[in-house]
Amino acid sequence: MMFTWPISIYYEDTDAGGVVYHSNYLNFFERARSEWLYAMNIKQATLLEQDVAFVVKKADIDFIKPAKFEQKLLVNSRIQELKRASMVFDQELVDADGQCYCRASIVVVCVALSKMRPKSIPQLILQEFQGAR
Repeated sequence: MMFTWPISIYYEDTDAGGVVYHSNYLNFFERARSEWLYAMNIKQATLLEQDVAFVVKKADIDFIKPAKFEQKLLVNSRIQELKRASMVFDQELVDADGQCYCRASIVVVCVALSKMRPKSIPQLILQEFQGAR
């Protein structure tokens, strides 16, 4: 299963040449993962109250084609691997024709926020993402 989230490229996302600044691709991917949780009716504020947070452990990014100011693009997200306390997301930024601008593999770890130590992914989230594989 794939989750898709639309992204608009704003002036603030770009450098002086109107090209998306490289670190902003990570922001786009983060927003899409957060929106996927919201779409499953899982609120991150509630998770934080329960001492649960998700942190990025590793990001492998391939910048394929520059995205530019005022483009309308899509972030496609898939679960590549799901473990007890971590997930690997495959994410890509594409246009309406499927042309890929950036692709990433992002390792996200569930942690007990108070200790910043790995913690099992809550069962509800695990079940939702298992259904998405």
